[in-house]
Amino acid sequence: MSTASSLQDVPASSSLEFQVGDTTGWAVPPANDTHFYNNWASSMRFKVGDTIRFKYKKDSVMEVTDNEYKRCNSTRPHFFSNSGNTMFTLEHSGYFYFMSGAAGHCERGQRMIIRVMVQDVINEATYTSAASAPTLIFEQLCPLHFLFFLLVSLVY
Repeated sequence: MSTASSLQDVPASSSLEFQVGDTTGWAVPPANDTHFYNNWASSMRFKVGDTIRFKYKKDSVMEVTDNEYKRCNSTRPHFFSNSGNTMFTLEHSGYFYFMSGAAGHCERGQRMIIRVMVQDVINEATYTSAASAPTLIFEQLCPLHFLFFLLVSLVY
């Protein structure tokens, strides 16, 4: 079953697509680089509505619970695909846990945790009043700043 959903609530222009592992794609990492995918994911900033693309050959990808991720074992993943070109939409903030469904691949480092940032929701009225506040403060402080500068110049 799939938990990936459409981008109904998120404007398309604000969403990004990320290719997992960049040019490496989704494959078993070298033995000396088992943290490859977590290093890749931690260098990215994912938002709600972004999509991640898994490109792979003769493999699969599953979205699982944190306990299944830790054990490298899942009998009922939240999401499963073996198409070779899988898109997954990050539909909420928090953590997503991915692993290969191919035998032995997870244990060899083909797994990844993605952290999706909490999205700030600011209505237009709040934005407008907050944006004008610094201007008002500056206008009020400007004469004081000038007087302070003048006094300091006279002392030296």
